[in-house]
Amino acid sequence: MRQLMILVCTLIPSVALAHVTHGAGGGFATGFLHPILGYDHLIAMVAVGLWGAFLGDRAVWLLPIVFPTIMAAGAVLGILGLQLPLVELIIALSGVVLGALILFKVKAPLALAMVLVGVFAVFHGYAHGLEMPEQISAITYGAGFVIGTGLLHLVGIALGFLTQLPKGEWMVRGCGAVISVIGLTYLVG
Repeated sequence: MRQLMILVCTLIPSVALAHVTHGAGGGFATGFLHPILGYDHLIAMVAVGLWGAFLGDRAVWLLPIVFPTIMAAGAVLGILGLQLPLVELIIALSGVVLGALILFKVKAPLALAMVLVGVFAVFHGYAHGLEMPEQISAITYGAGFVIGTGLLHLVGIALGFLTQLPKGEWMVRGCGAVISVIGLTYLVG
């Protein structure tokens, strides 16, 4: 529990960096660091992998494929400058909702889970694309954010395997609670 609290406290100051791409070292590095340094993105990416592992079967690999695929499409919308409403609100809600789904053991049908994850992915990708500096290559930036996102999904999947341990389900549900609370703090902050 102590390590979890240290991790949470370490991540909270990074909210200031969530949507800032200055000085991150170029297209790939900027894209890679964006989901990792912005805790609003970080919690959602981990939650997708965690919920996929929690749902089991094909969800463990489908949700982490759906998210970056749809996220890339959302990034294109942002790069093109199209307007989406309520972007920050929906990004914050993604952490709250996905965390709550894990906390309350919601076993949604795979199709519904994919649609929900896809909706959240559009908005996360849009934020990436909209805030990408003009001097950075969309291809290298996009590769970085897809790889960064994939690594966070893998962290969530690894945490999801805790369910195989005694009392592991409670640990996973606890992770869902932490994700939801962090998303809530972003939502009200």
